[in-house]
Amino acid sequence: MTIAASSVALLGLTTVAGLPTAEVAMVLTAIAVMALGYRTLMRWHVLLVMLLLVIMFIPIKRYELPGNLPFDMEPYRVVVLLIFAGWVISLLVDPRTKLRRSGLEGPLALLAFATLGSVLVNGPRVDELRVGPEVVKALMFFGSFVLVFYLIISVIRSYEHVRVLVKTLVAGGAVLSTFAIVEAQTGFNLFDQLATVIPMLSLKEAIGDVTTRGGRLRVFGSAQGPIALSAALVMLLPLAFYLAKTAVRPVPWWIATGLLTLGGLATGSRTSVVMIAVLGIVFLWLRPVATRRAMAILLIPAVIGVHMVLPGTIGSLRASFFPEGGLIAEQSTNPGWRGSGRLADVGPTIDEFVEKPLLGQGYGTRITGRGAESTALILDNQWLKTLVETGAVGTFAFIWLFVRFARTLGRHARHDHTERGWLITALVASVLAFAVAQFFYDAFAFVQVTFLLYIMLALGSVLVTGQIKASTYPAHLRWLPPVAARPAPAGPRLAPRT
Repeated sequence: MTIAASSVALLGLTTVAGLPTAEVAMVLTAIAVMALGYRTLMRWHVLLVMLLLVIMFIPIKRYELPGNLPFDMEPYRVVVLLIFAGWVISLLVDPRTKLRRSGLEGPLALLAFATLGSVLVNGPRVDELRVGPEVVKALMFFGSFVLVFYLIISVIRSYEHVRVLVKTLVAGGAVLSTFAIVEAQTGFNLFDQLATVIPMLSLKEAIGDVTTRGGRLRVFGSAQGPIALSAALVMLLPLAFYLAKTAVRPVPWWIATGLLTLGGLATGSRTSVVMIAVLGIVFLWLRPVATRRAMAILLIPAVIGVHMVLPGTIGSLRASFFPEGGLIAEQSTNPGWRGSGRLADVGPTIDEFVEKPLLGQGYGTRITGRGAESTALILDNQWLKTLVETGAVGTFAFIWLFVRFARTLGRHARHDHTERGWLITALVASVLAFAVAQFFYDAFAFVQVTFLLYIMLALGSVLVTGQIKASTYPAHLRWLPPVAARPAPAGPRLAPRT
């Protein structure tokens, strides 16, 4: 009562003084909620849910908070910094919070070495091109990804908390998909209007030119571009399928699965189709029987659903895969500054790579665009961009990261046919789909979907490193030891056949 009365009194004083009432009301509401529910809100999995919601629903690089600081006060940065501060304090005072290993330290360490080393050895290039602020910004993004990765590794110790994060991702993705479908039909993007809903936000950068394909609008949603939105939604699709297969009440998650499929295709992106194909291949690898059965049941209804909800999408995508003159010919033209031909960019990029093959030209030094600030060719291929920015070392580090993750989790998935095994399978499929999608756009320039990558890497590592307490698993999963520690089945020894 005291908190409520104080908030009303302060709000009244604000109105009398002529101060901005909406902003003060939001701050007072946040303080009241924190004061009343801090015991729940300060739990690690709840804080991570808040972070996921901010990453998914507040467009990164488009909105910022007021403040005169040397860096942009984007909402996700504020949340990451606050959670990081709490994590550091917890590491110092709470023996239950520990910095834990992920099993991916080798490739991550090599990746960090390549990223920082490429900048250090290219100091003169950074000065010459005057891209120091852009390089610092790129390094801060990379640091944020790794920070969130190890935060999840260190504080999630319950299987149910893993499921809470997965449910948050899938439910959030289903909402984003719904808005993407609406945007595809009406052209209205709700995320352009967030400043009117949350007055503390200010629009920093508009979307820019609206693009179309086959006469259909390519939607952005809360992402930085249609390809990035489609990649994010398709990455969440296996997690929705896992929940639909294992939940006590599966209907909402089957609906989410359908919405994510429609949302990914509503962007008009060919990358979404390629990623869905990769998902199918991974599930056929790790769950062949169940996948073939699901494909036989769901394929035709899925095609009918896409045709009914998004008429013309299938024809538009088919035309984009089979353009006049052929896809290879289309992608082999217009190399260079216009960046419209992915295959045409391979040759010039390899020539640049040969000049500095070990550590590349420097992480974050390639500024692309159509203006005078451009310093490099536009590359719609993250693997090529990584090769030329961080050289062979950085490229090998990423290959090592994806291969180790897929092999480690794949081994667990093949031996574990419980719901835990389905979740591991879903995470492998999502990560490998992202890895393949990197051939078709500069993935790391899109922060939202890259955050999803590191979050899924972290969740997968949590499941297979044995750090989740056995008591937190459902009863039917508690018997499962790590695959590496599982003893051979006991049985009588047979004499050798003579």
